[in-house]
Amino acid sequence: MFDEPFVFFFAPLVIAIVALIFARKAMNQVAELRQRLDAIQATPAAAAAPVPPPLTPWEAFEQSLPSASAGATPTPPPIVPDTESVAPVAPSETSEQAAGGAAPPPPPLPQSDRGFEETVGTRWVVWIGGLTLALGGFFMVRYSIEAGLLGPGVRTMLGGLFALALLLAGEWTRRKESVSSIVALPIANIPAILTAAGTAVAFATVYAAYALYGFLVPATAFILLGLVAMGTLAAALLHGPALAGLGVVGAFVTPVLVSSGKPDFWALYIYLAIVTAAAFGLARVRLWRWLAVTTIAFALLWTFPCLQCGPSMVGPHAFHVLAGFILAALLVVCGFMFGPPADEGQVEPISSGSLAAYLLGATLIVLNGFHADAAMIVFGLLVAGSLLVAWRSDAAAGAVGAAAALVFVVFAEWAVRANPDMLVLPGGPLSGIGPNATDGSVSLHLISAAIFAAGFGVAGFLAQGRSTGPIIPVIWSAAAVFTPLALLVALYARIAHLDRSIPFAILAVLLAVANAAATEILSKRDDRPGLQASIALFATGTLAALALALTFALEKGWLTIALALMSAGTAWISTQRPIAFLRTLAAILAGIVVLRIGYEPRIVGEAVGTTPIFNWLLWGYGIPAASFWAGSILLRRGGDDAPLRTVEAAAILFTVLLAFMEIRHAVNNGDVYRQSAGLTEVALQVCVALAMAIGLERLRIRTGSVIHNAGAILLTAFAGLAALFGLMLLENPILWSIDVGGIVINLLLLGYALPAVLALLLSYAVAGRRPTGYANTIAAGALILALAYVTFEIRRIYHGPVTAHGPTTGAEQYTYSIAYLAFGVVLLGIGILVNSQRARLASAVVIALTILKAFLIDMSTLTGVYRALSFMCLGLVLVAIGWLYQRILFRRQAAAPVAPATPTGS
Repeated sequence: MFDEPFVFFFAPLVIAIVALIFARKAMNQVAELRQRLDAIQATPAAAAAPVPPPLTPWEAFEQSLPSASAGATPTPPPIVPDTESVAPVAPSETSEQAAGGAAPPPPPLPQSDRGFEETVGTRWVVWIGGLTLALGGFFMVRYSIEAGLLGPGVRTMLGGLFALALLLAGEWTRRKESVSSIVALPIANIPAILTAAGTAVAFATVYAAYALYGFLVPATAFILLGLVAMGTLAAALLHGPALAGLGVVGAFVTPVLVSSGKPDFWALYIYLAIVTAAAFGLARVRLWRWLAVTTIAFALLWTFPCLQCGPSMVGPHAFHVLAGFILAALLVVCGFMFGPPADEGQVEPISSGSLAAYLLGATLIVLNGFHADAAMIVFGLLVAGSLLVAWRSDAAAGAVGAAAALVFVVFAEWAVRANPDMLVLPGGPLSGIGPNATDGSVSLHLISAAIFAAGFGVAGFLAQGRSTGPIIPVIWSAAAVFTPLALLVALYARIAHLDRSIPFAILAVLLAVANAAATEILSKRDDRPGLQASIALFATGTLAALALALTFALEKGWLTIALALMSAGTAWISTQRPIAFLRTLAAILAGIVVLRIGYEPRIVGEAVGTTPIFNWLLWGYGIPAASFWAGSILLRRGGDDAPLRTVEAAAILFTVLLAFMEIRHAVNNGDVYRQSAGLTEVALQVCVALAMAIGLERLRIRTGSVIHNAGAILLTAFAGLAALFGLMLLENPILWSIDVGGIVINLLLLGYALPAVLALLLSYAVAGRRPTGYANTIAAGALILALAYVTFEIRRIYHGPVTAHGPTTGAEQYTYSIAYLAFGVVLLGIGILVNSQRARLASAVVIALTILKAFLIDMSTLTGVYRALSFMCLGLVLVAIGWLYQRILFRRQAAAPVAPATPTGS
């Protein structure tokens, strides 16, 4: 721990440094504004000035007011040019100018660059001097402590006298400058710096008297430090933002410096309310938006340390946010009560943010107070106040959105809390369930939810057409649609435990009717800014409420379907009301459904059933897939953008997952979480992936969609990897003991023959539309799968259903050679008939492999008649192939003989 003299020195030093930082920043802003003003005055009136960007009321008034550092004089004295620098004007010249019209304005005086000497002499020296004065007082007290020269009482009194001397010096210099013709430098104002140093020493003196020497009891020290802070804020009216920064920091830090074993929260929050009122009042008078923001931030921070006190101390915390909210509404919100003037139809960040900050504080109190009645009542009052203030002033409309979001946070947190089972509507618990401690809280929440839903809904509808700005009605309508839906979901989760509930389904239907009526009424009004977006939002709310009604009335899993249908419905509304937000909303709903299946791929958990195909997977994946495909078709009418691509990706994903999940469900007898996969599952997945890739290749030609293009490539890649690692390695019936079934109708037909055919079709689907290497790679894969099927089928004939065991006989080896030759000849015949060079090349590859097998395998393993027959058949086939190539494929026409010339008659 630090010793007392070190604390005495360090704490005031920190306050002084913080104050100097605030002052430095504020004075830099004032200097920049002065330079801009000088530049505007120096510009000729005829020059075309660029139009500045629109300013918020706080910015406009802050720039229009003069610098506070110039003293109490409202306007700076005019700059009078030196008489020697202005040439006299002859009377004749004056008369000629009067006769010819208005005289042109005199040229601006040249602005000389400030040199190093002037910078050091007028700025740095003043700043260093002020800091030195404050540190000098600290060091003098520290030296007296170390040397034992003076007693604690004398040292404290001398510190107070030194602070008073600095304050008097600051006031004296300010008054001297105000009556002189010297304009103070705003960045190095001597009166302000002297006063700042005096207030810093005053803070340190009071704190030392309390913390180091025990001269003051906590209550007295608290009052004195508060008075110093309030006096500093008051002096800021005369000396500028430096003291305002020092005062607001000191005022909010004072409760930290003065601690007590038994904290009095009521005294603390009453003190903070007085400080907040003074700071807001100063910010309003001087139009210092930075001071308003700083005050709000400190006030919100003072909510956090006291949140751990539990529900018993909700009262003073609630008073803190309620008092701050009222003060912000009265003094900070533009266009309301005593706040600055507002621009109609514009959302002002500080006005909306101030109310939202105190709403956040009230939300934290509710959550940490376990939804105590007092906390809920105060939270409801602040929400109602936000709606009222925003109704009167468009500048605070942003607080409406914040209030809607925080209402959902409060009720969502309440819904997920552990609660007694079987809670019902306010009629009470079911028969046989006794009363419990949470019954009152449930009733209060239900009443509050009804009031919130009605308040946001009615106000959001009535607010349409009241504002000239396009964003204001959209904020109101979004809150009117979102809040009742969110509250209905939260209450359903809390009371019905996400089970089937007809009463909640009826409420959802009533909400859909209300939104539909609002949509119809607004559609008949004359077009105004933001009206179309509001109509679209209410229409979307209608679809959302109907989807919830379906979810509440039916069993689990229908929420996924309802949200997917809502996405398609939103896409349809976007075709009727071409508003960009609706396209985005359709994409967001699709994303929510995707996240939903990520949480539980079975949609309904164990209730998915064991019936192949016709189970919950068909509805849980099939209906959303169809909905997303329909939504993508509707969205494509409005152009190709990110929302369309999102919905298209969801459509492809759900289609693929539908097939894969149904395959896994059917193969594993309903257990989709089984760790291993068999030959049947891998074969079906490869076939489905290839078939879908073919479909997407055809579809992308018509749509030109990058999502369809990427989906086709990804499915092809998946099929290739699954065929290589699954069919050829992990599930290869020659390598592993796998029962392939019957002789002809077996797993080999499904796992190798059908994928070979689909791969061949895919290679023709991409031929001429993708790079040649891409198509040839797919064709090569088809050839490999076909050869694998021929090989495995022959082995099935000789070895039975399990092909991994038993020796390979000479007859089997001879059969392989004959089958390969026949396969090559068939490929050649097809290539000749359809004039396909790819088929002929495949035939050449198969026959080349057969030749290699004959010389490398048959010659060493076959004996007797099988070896002879193998080479004889191979030779005959090769000769026949050569004959076909010579006589049919590359036939050359012999030149006709030239007839001899007949002699002419004699």
